[in-house]
Amino acid sequence: MTTITSHCAKNANSFHGKENKNSRLSRKYMMIAISSLVLSSTSLTAQAATEMPVIPEVQGAVVQGDGDDYTLKFSIGTTQSSAQYRGLEYFEDIVEKRSEGHIQVELFHSAQLGDDLQAVSALQAGTLEMTAPSTSPLVSMFPQFAVFDLPFLFPTPEVADEVLDGEIGDRMLETASTNGLVAIGWAENGYRQLTNSKQAVTTPGDLGGLKVRTMQNPIHLDIWRTLGANPTPMSFAELFTALEQGVVDGQENPWITIQSSKFNEVQGYATESNHVYTPFITLVSERFWKKLPDGYQQLVTEASQQMGDYEREVSRSMNVQIKQELIDEGMKITELTPEQVATFQNSLAPVYDDWREKIGGKLIDDIRAVSQ
Repeated sequence: MTTITSHCAKNANSFHGKENKNSRLSRKYMMIAISSLVLSSTSLTAQAATEMPVIPEVQGAVVQGDGDDYTLKFSIGTTQSSAQYRGLEYFEDIVEKRSEGHIQVELFHSAQLGDDLQAVSALQAGTLEMTAPSTSPLVSMFPQFAVFDLPFLFPTPEVADEVLDGEIGDRMLETASTNGLVAIGWAENGYRQLTNSKQAVTTPGDLGGLKVRTMQNPIHLDIWRTLGANPTPMSFAELFTALEQGVVDGQENPWITIQSSKFNEVQGYATESNHVYTPFITLVSERFWKKLPDGYQQLVTEASQQMGDYEREVSRSMNVQIKQELIDEGMKITELTPEQVATFQNSLAPVYDDWREKIGGKLIDDIRAVSQ
């Protein structure tokens, strides 16, 4: 099934076609505005809404295409209230306005069209145009992406930005532009933080025997075993119930996920460990990409990069707010000192020894050099 629709513009009805296109755009933005008002009202009745940075005004000239119209479905696994979805709304705004509606963007959140791997498979098959998964599920396709699962490799968000927006990130985008995919940019999933129901965690010794839910990811399993915990792979969909019933004692996710999943209702303690930084990678179906004229390829690439910059801003703003909201709601959050972080890093040196050759020592060294 083809996922791109084309209409000849060179006919007697072209003027009416342009009128219809403008009408569709007007109706679409009106519906978006109404939906936003409804969602805002619903959110405010439930709890104080987390403020997000305002979506920027679209900058740049109109891009001329080939007279054809295109539909671009963009699917993500995170929710409509996430920083990632907010970034997609900006992407949609840029692409539709700068193409004068010749590219229509349809957004799908909460894995409506499938989880990360299913979405990537759909890109390869040509039945979906774009997705932006975390790098972790893609390690089986691109082993170098395991570098993002190594602990404490990115000490600050600024180091992560410099790596991803520089030569290292460009090389990794090129690596991912195979197997029916075109990789065009980065955004931020964020730092993972530890929560548990037992006690404050400030040293590796505090983790002894703690049952910590992890993804089915070999490096994540190695991290928690090395620290003395009992890592327990489990579906995210099962996690809240498992925490509530004591099947596992703790879990690790970004602050945004911890709050949106209401883990603080069943987890009294958290440690701001920042132990793993995970990016999102923006992918396009190669089949769709090849159908786009050069100008639209450049437009989609620029929109992806602007989306990534804005999404990072939203993510970091939300993290600060949400962390404080969790404290206000009673969660005891421990902030590790530099000395405590160093203790965890030293304890995890064997993980680097085990994975250095598999991931690539030069890549690890290049990233470490950025933070020196």
